[in-house]
Amino acid sequence: MNVLIVLVTFFLMEGITWLTHKYVMHGFLWTLHRDHHDKSHTGTMERNDYFFLIFAIPAIGMMFYGSLHGFNYWFYIGLGITLYGLAYFLVHDIFIHQRIRIFRNTKSPYLLGIRRAHKQHHKHTGKEEGECFGFLWVPVKYFRMYMKKV
Repeated sequence: MNVLIVLVTFFLMEGITWLTHKYVMHGFLWTLHRDHHDKSHTGTMERNDYFFLIFAIPAIGMMFYGSLHGFNYWFYIGLGITLYGLAYFLVHDIFIHQRIRIFRNTKSPYLLGIRRAHKQHHKHTGKEEGECFGFLWVPVKYFRMYMKKV
């Protein structure tokens, strides 16, 4: 049952991420997200990186609370959120934005589709008119464009 809670939470996070990205990051917290689009930051860190803390603190709180109560469902919900955050870091920061220069030459249609959709998202430098707010699942057209090449 605990594994199911982690998996369901992980997959539900994609919808939560889409909503948060579109309505919070491109909404009232655009001031934190803007430098991720317009590259106005200097150095390796962006104001956008504060979202790591904004999302990690509740997950850590859930795991802590759940651990105090016999590792109940709160712990496993927090674990699912944390695992999604780890996937986000690996795919978004390392693979897509190449903060660590590895996995540059993939042939995976799935990874190439995610990278292309993210580039499409970043072609809009303002907070309006964005597209592709998802992370692990993006419109099928981005996967199809690479399926033909395999």
